[in-house]
Amino acid sequence: MKLTVEFPSVVHRNGPAEISRLAKAIEDIGYDEIDIFDHVVMGHPHPDRESGPYPANMPILEALVTLGYIAAVTERIGLGTEVLVLPQRQPVLTAKQFSTLDTLSGGRVRVGVGVGWQESEYEALGMDFSSRGAAMDEAIDLMKACWTDDSIDFEGDHFVSKSMAMEPKPLQTTEGGDIPVWIGGGSKAALRRAGRIGDGWMGSGILGDAAVSAINTVKAEAEKAGRDPDALGFQCQLATPPRAGDPSTRDYWARSADVAATAAAAQEAGFGWAAVNVTGVFVAGARSIDAMIEQLGVLHDGIRAETG
Repeated sequence: MKLTVEFPSVVHRNGPAEISRLAKAIEDIGYDEIDIFDHVVMGHPHPDRESGPYPANMPILEALVTLGYIAAVTERIGLGTEVLVLPQRQPVLTAKQFSTLDTLSGGRVRVGVGVGWQESEYEALGMDFSSRGAAMDEAIDLMKACWTDDSIDFEGDHFVSKSMAMEPKPLQTTEGGDIPVWIGGGSKAALRRAGRIGDGWMGSGILGDAAVSAINTVKAEAEKAGRDPDALGFQCQLATPPRAGDPSTRDYWARSADVAATAAAAQEAGFGWAAVNVTGVFVAGARSIDAMIEQLGVLHDGIRAETG
């Protein structure tokens, strides 16, 4: 089982040197990838919108800038988004950012994308929330064209490119592969999209029988699209992010045996990747960089012992 770490934005308070030290330690421990959570802005409570799961003042570092910083202080570890809210970003620019990151990191990028849930964030970024599903499909196709085509010619309902070129191509492309694009989300549309066009599926807080059902749905959709379902990857979060006022979510990452058992069950369900949430490690009591590193080592060794 491959292990990814969801990097904690809360460490911005410790300064750049400590961010570098944490990223390098995650690589040295033996994790396979560092993923970054994405929101550009968060909405305050307002009469015109439903309340979200996170406080508006939650610190969130911008995903691609942070990955670029981490790329410069690491050598081996993969770099990804889990997940980038793609339809609220301009896809040609986003393709350029990922291509540059892949080139400068030595081909270490994996792209995880989702449609998001926060309408007010789309509004603040000048994008349409109601058409986000259709825009997502177009954005993925357009980004792939940017990474592979000599002449980018694309005409959709949301995005247009006429006889344009993007160079350099991502290193993974120039070496005969592709930047992998994984689809996040548990909706029926997300599962269909993952099977139809994704290289993998990222499940958020979906475990047990629900996870088995979701994986089977993704594979069935891949078969309908004439694709090999066994070529797809599957990643789970080992626990939902901690929630204020919910004690059951706040000490989970301190219980390393429970985390390892959850990883083993996830592997049995069909997941080949598992995500460790370092914000959860922080909330569970590891409030210093040294404490985070120590607990990440304990979790890594425990999960590896159970899953290989």
